[in-house]
Amino acid sequence: MSKIKFVTDSTAYIDKSFIEKYNIDIVPLSVNFEGSVKNEGLPGEFDVFFKKLSKSSDFPTTSQPSIGAFAEVFNKAIKENYEVIAITLSSKLSGTFNSANAAASIVDPSKISIIDSLTAAANLKALVEKAIQLSEQGLSRQQIVDEIEEQKKHTGIRLTVATLDYLKKGGRLSTAEAMIGSLLNIKPIIGLIDGKLEPLSKVRGKKKAMDKMLEDIPSNASTIGICHIGILDEAKEYEKMIQKRFPNANTEIYELGPVIGSHLGLEAIGICYLY
Repeated sequence: MSKIKFVTDSTAYIDKSFIEKYNIDIVPLSVNFEGSVKNEGLPGEFDVFFKKLSKSSDFPTTSQPSIGAFAEVFNKAIKENYEVIAITLSSKLSGTFNSANAAASIVDPSKISIIDSLTAAANLKALVEKAIQLSEQGLSRQQIVDEIEEQKKHTGIRLTVATLDYLKKGGRLSTAEAMIGSLLNIKPIIGLIDGKLEPLSKVRGKKKAMDKMLEDIPSNASTIGICHIGILDEAKEYEKMIQKRFPNANTEIYELGPVIGSHLGLEAIGICYLY
C-alpha cells in the first residue's frame, strides 16, 4: 500500500489535534491587516484577530500561499517516500489551487495529485477526512482522487451575515444597497454554487435567514457543519435545530478564521453539508 501524505490549506480550519493525528500538512493563506501580514493560524487562535477587526476601520485583504510554500511541503513529502494528495479551497475563491498545481508540476507531477475542492471551510475538512478514510481502506492515490472528485459534487454551503459592511467593503454590495439593506434589516442568503459565492435570496431578520438556510439542506445530508464567527452559543442552538430536523446526519461546529471572516464580518453564520 502506498504511503500518502495529505495536504490542504488553512481555510479547512482543521484543529491541531486532528492535524497531528493524521500527519496532515497545512499550507496557510495570509491576511494583510493594519500594516502587517500574518498567516491566519489554526482554530483556537482567531480571537485576537477578530477583536482587532471589531474595533478597526481598516479592511483586511487576503493572500493565497506562494508556489514555493507548496513546493517546500511537497519536496519534503517526496523525500520521505510519500505520494501526495493536496485538496484546496475552491479555485473560484482563491488562487491557492493554482499555486499548488504549479508547485506539483515543478516538484514531481507523477507522485502528486491536486484536487480543486470547489468548496471551503467545513466541507473542505470533510473531503480531507473522506480521503484519509479511503487511504486507510487501502485505496490507491488515483482511486482516492476519483472518489473525492465525485464526492465534491455533493456538497453545499449556505451562509448569512450580521452586518452588510464587509460585503460592501469587499465590493459585493454597493453603498446604497448596504445602506438600504441595513435600514430594512435585510439578511442575504449566500450560497457556494459551482465553487463561487452567489447571492441566492434576501429575507428580513436573522432568524428568517437561518430558517431559510435550513430549508436548503437536502434531506439526505450525511454531514452538516455549523460555521460561525464569534457566536458559539448561537451556533450551538442552531445545531440543536439541525439535529432535530436531520437526526441521521453527523453535525459539528466550526469557527471560521480570518481569511473567510474578513469577507463576511463578525457574527456571520453558515452551514456546510455533504450528501
